[in-house]
Amino acid sequence: MKILVDADACPVKTIIEEVAKENNIPVYMFVDTSHILSSDYSEIIVVSKAPDAVDFALFNHTKKGDIVVTQDYGVAAMALGKGAYAIHHNGREYLNDGIDQMLMERHIAKRVRMAGGRVKGNAKKRSGEEDDGFRRDFYKLCNKAIKDNLL
Repeated sequence: MKILVDADACPVKTIIEEVAKENNIPVYMFVDTSHILSSDYSEIIVVSKAPDAVDFALFNHTKKGDIVVTQDYGVAAMALGKGAYAIHHNGREYLNDGIDQMLMERHIAKRVRMAGGRVKGNAKKRSGEEDDGFRRDFYKLCNKAIKDNLL
């Protein structure tokens, strides 16, 4: 079991590493060549800047029982398809029951944008409360994954 992070725009990398260290879980952070990232704990995997290169590299390293941290619904869907766990940086766990709806909403939003429309996004600054919520939810997911992997 390992943790794989779509790290290009992930605001909770430090929290992920702290929880992973506590649970002795290896972490792999995926970034493209336009990002500089270093870590004393995680293995950093740098891939080309090609479209979706990080997503495909992360997917190719994902195995059943791993934990994927991403804000990309498509990456989450692919991880779930492999039997991995997936969590958004806001702490919401992606589940098979809801992923189809999320992908459809993403598709509709993309079509609106392509037609010149606007889709409201989340432009507010991240709060410490949100970080605390992610830490709590991520810790629970790690414990669930550890327990499931032992069975």
